[in-house]
Amino acid sequence: MWIDSHCHLNHPRFEGRDPLEIAQEAFAQDIDGMVTICCRISEELPQLLDIAGAHPKIWCSIGTHPHDAGLEAEKVITQDELVRLAKSHPKIVGIGESGLDYFYDNSPREDQEQSFRKHIRACIAAGLPLIVHARDADEDVARILKEEGAGTSLKGVMHCFSSGRPLAEAALEIGFYLSFSGIVTFKNAAELQDIAKDTPDDRILVETDAPFLAPVPHRGKAGHPAYTACTGEFIAELRGATPEAFAAQTTRNFFTLFDKAA
Repeated sequence: MWIDSHCHLNHPRFEGRDPLEIAQEAFAQDIDGMVTICCRISEELPQLLDIAGAHPKIWCSIGTHPHDAGLEAEKVITQDELVRLAKSHPKIVGIGESGLDYFYDNSPREDQEQSFRKHIRACIAAGLPLIVHARDADEDVARILKEEGAGTSLKGVMHCFSSGRPLAEAALEIGFYLSFSGIVTFKNAAELQDIAKDTPDDRILVETDAPFLAPVPHRGKAGHPAYTACTGEFIAELRGATPEAFAAQTTRNFFTLFDKAA
């Protein structure tokens, strides 16, 4: 049984489908749980809490995506308010996704950095894991995590890891986990496959980032939490493990990191 550590059950790309119906389809295909991720606190949080509250094996996060870091409705949410909200509901198990995205630059980089630092500090204060988005910003992500996390209890995961080895090593050095999506199954992902193969047993997670990044053999379709198994089985083969053993390992890792879900 697999756990999808990162999906977006309420995303418009699911074309108005019932999020619980999507989740139930995954549960029928060896998926034992999932975290539906917040990108805009000001708009999404009530809906995500409703989704997570409707099933014992669905959890959610709270956070502002770097694409939305420049929105005034997100900027006015203070660190203290973020901590209060994160602690307010038993189904909120992580903070994010937050980070830096220099590929699209949908929000000013200054706003992205301020939001990222706010989320890191909120994680430390709330005792919850940070869910990090990093795209074309590896050096700054690593630098900020080290600056804010040094000497603290900061913990977290590099979601949909698709960066190079330097960021992987920096993240592992500070105690973070690496989570791999369907990208790792793509033919042009040799370096990423090597990183997935080398990631320590106790620091690896799997995810779909659904409705994005469907793995082979579903590439080109909308992603789905049910596809967690495809990615997991692919990585298991890379690592010389059985799917059963790797599923058990990543599930243990999930509950170690997201201990509020346990």
